[in-house]
Amino acid sequence: MKRLSIGLPDEAFFQRKPEKGLITKAEIRALSVARLAPGAGDVIWDIGTATGSVAIEAAMLVGNEGKVFALEKNAEDAQIARQNVAKFELGHVIEVIHGRAPQALAQIAAEPDAVFIGGSGGEMGEVIKTSLARLRPNGRLVINAITLDNLSAALDTLKALELKFDVTLVQVSRSKPILDLLRFEALNPIFIISAVKSETRSDAQETT
Repeated sequence: MKRLSIGLPDEAFFQRKPEKGLITKAEIRALSVARLAPGAGDVIWDIGTATGSVAIEAAMLVGNEGKVFALEKNAEDAQIARQNVAKFELGHVIEVIHGRAPQALAQIAAEPDAVFIGGSGGEMGEVIKTSLARLRPNGRLVINAITLDNLSAALDTLKALELKFDVTLVQVSRSKPILDLLRFEALNPIFIISAVKSETRSDAQETT
């Protein structure tokens, strides 16, 4: 296993070519993994893993006793995620599953301590409900939303489930040289939605 390092450069991961961009950017990844708070021995679900960058950094924190399940609906992206898992020598910790959420989540037997939703395939509400039903008490749910539509769907679902949450809007600009000068180039703003499942909350409450 590679040494622990959160917020690895985007270039450290294999990405789809020529279409790059299907990766949780380093700055957003570091914040999202911090909200997931993976601990030694934890089980983590990464839904919509794309390149597998969040799964890989979470795996570094759960260690050899933990497990990360990375779900991806696109076959090409799932293969790229497997290549990244192999590159970081984390095949014993991470299992990449090619399938669509929420249906393919039934393939995962282990209940999660934390769930990251990076992509929902247009089924945000059902993905959240299914994840919460399986999430262990005091488990963490972290969602990245790029569009206002996904933000709205996520918040509507969490409100309907009467689950407390917080939202952070992250806007990052990276320096970029232009001749002998320096300018900044903005990345897409991201909404990071975080919630914790109550210790007393029942599955019946979550799935109604």
